[in-house]
Amino acid sequence: MMAGKLQDKVAFITGASQGQGAAVARLFAEEGAKVILTDIADAAGEKVTAEIAGRGADAAYFHLDVAEETQWREVLNQVQKRHGALHVLINNAGIVSRKKIETMSSAEWHRVMNVNLTGAFYGMKYGAPMMRDSGGGSIVNVSSVGGLTAHYDAVYAASKWGLRGLTKTAAMEFVDWKIRVNSIHPGQLSDTSFMTNAVPGHNAASKIAIPMGRQGTPQETAKLMLFLACDDSSFITGAEIAIDGGYTAGGAVRMRAMLTKQFAEADAAAAAEAAKSA
Repeated sequence: MMAGKLQDKVAFITGASQGQGAAVARLFAEEGAKVILTDIADAAGEKVTAEIAGRGADAAYFHLDVAEETQWREVLNQVQKRHGALHVLINNAGIVSRKKIETMSSAEWHRVMNVNLTGAFYGMKYGAPMMRDSGGGSIVNVSSVGGLTAHYDAVYAASKWGLRGLTKTAAMEFVDWKIRVNSIHPGQLSDTSFMTNAVPGHNAASKIAIPMGRQGTPQETAKLMLFLACDDSSFITGAEIAIDGGYTAGGAVRMRAMLTKQFAEADAAAAAEAAKSA
């Protein structure tokens, strides 16, 4: 059998109990990686890990609240004892608040920032030296289209824009350690908690706003993360890659064109009706 694209690499994934994180853990294991799954949803995380291990892969689960610095140190120490190396870090864990600026509490602001931005900072602070000592590797920070444009969630947008900037700085700091750092910016994805818990009408509206006419899938983002994690992307660092069906490229332009056509047809119909009545 041919070796996988991550054969014998140690890959650490946060927020891996479901959706996008679980999808990338499964794919990395299929490509030969020794996967470390982490989350705060222990029962779900352990279930996914057992499923992956049941297919013959090397998989382990650890409880990790990415907002807690001491937990990062403890879990990475366990990884060091288990594998003695780290090659890939996927900072995937994230939460939303769905609050506007005027209604958001300070506690809510800090909780989202601590998970979405500070959590990735801790991961790189403690994970990058391990990767350096392992000969280098790849870090993928999971941002969002909310890190490329406006978003009706003030702290979520702020955290994801911040993660975009942190990624570029890390790419420059770690380049001499042979560590590449990139961010991906997923749009609307089906089969994730963000979408299943969305406000009524949100998913249907998304399908209209996305130029490709559908939501993406966790499996599609997992394939992008695989590309950035393996040597196929060996000359890419500090990049920001949207995976959003064309939403940030021209969703507003396409929506305007659709509305223009609808309004023109409505005006023509009204004019025709008026002519009949004259």
